[in-house]
Amino acid sequence: MRSSFPEPSADERVHSDRLLQLLRELIATQGPLPFSQYMERCLYAPGLGYYSAGRTKFGAAGDFVTAPELGELFARCVVRALQPTLAALGDEADFLEIGGGSGAFAETALQALAAGGTLPRQYLILEPSADLRERQRERLRANLPSGLNARVRWLDRPPEQDWHGVLFANEVIDALPATRFAMRDGEVYEEYVAQDDEGRLVRVDRPADALVAGAVRHVERDLGSEFADGYRSEILPQLPYWIQAVAGSLSAGVMLFIDYGYVRREFYLPERDDGTLMAHYRHHAHNDPLYLPGLNDLTASVDFTALAEAGNSAGFAVAAYLPQAQFLIGAGLQEVFAQAQAQATDEHGGYRLAQQVKKLMLPEQMGERFQAMLLARGLDTLALPAELLAADQGGRL
Repeated sequence: MRSSFPEPSADERVHSDRLLQLLRELIATQGPLPFSQYMERCLYAPGLGYYSAGRTKFGAAGDFVTAPELGELFARCVVRALQPTLAALGDEADFLEIGGGSGAFAETALQALAAGGTLPRQYLILEPSADLRERQRERLRANLPSGLNARVRWLDRPPEQDWHGVLFANEVIDALPATRFAMRDGEVYEEYVAQDDEGRLVRVDRPADALVAGAVRHVERDLGSEFADGYRSEILPQLPYWIQAVAGSLSAGVMLFIDYGYVRREFYLPERDDGTLMAHYRHHAHNDPLYLPGLNDLTASVDFTALAEAGNSAGFAVAAYLPQAQFLIGAGLQEVFAQAQAQATDEHGGYRLAQQVKKLMLPEQMGERFQAMLLARGLDTLALPAELLAADQGGRL
């Protein structure tokens, strides 16, 4: 498998080795690391984690492509879905994007919001990576008029004061450090990362603590059956606390999460007995999270039933849940595509737009693999496009 991967450069190997040394030191002093802690270090360790280091992450030159990197259609549809809420909330409404990526979404969204007359008071970006934050800043400074750029503000932490508006997160939940659990003789075990006698990282299981075991037992009760011995998967026991942390101060508005995942009964299918954990390296997906730490994006699919539960516990109600393809149609993709096609200057531009639609909509691409969930709180009237609400599949949760 690895022989087909592009070879990392000498600098990249040095970078990965530095993170590996940090991980070894942590294991030597603290003992084996819970997989969630290992994943957190691999993604976010200052100066060493995947999202904290300087190599390109998104697009053809990176390791994966997100919907905003394909072109402007995705962001324009998201804006159309959220504009009615912004309009209803008035001039004091803010827009908060969690994890700004390359800045492509913010660039298109701000232009679309301005064109639609629904500019938020502030466009906030909660971005933990200093490297990505600087890339976003440079992109928006270069491509937006000064008046639009002046509305953008980067946050180190979620807003602490009550605010009104919309919160948007694309491919964020999948990058939260996941807990890996396994079943053995009817008991819940948690996966850890240790090192062997030769200093190589290895994965081992230990009895789960009360928090992890309780989260797994909750899923079993909801499914109405126990996991079989040997079953292994992921869970996010911290998800309710994370939602409360990022959105607890959103007193009136809508949150939109788009990510790849499943409802609970599909996430924990009996045949999906090694979970959903994946590593992404130079557009190669593989299942070895110990390979070149710091150079791989590590992700796990989202249990959208768990996301709904976390939203409910934070005081939000599920306003709509549906596959990405249905979300985009309900948000006006046909009109957005027609407008973009009319503005295309040549045949190649029209072809690129058609390719965008295929990747966003086809079931084997993003159309069915990705899901959208809207959660609302504090609104007298739910202001969302009628076509989107009509396509709601929340009963599947």
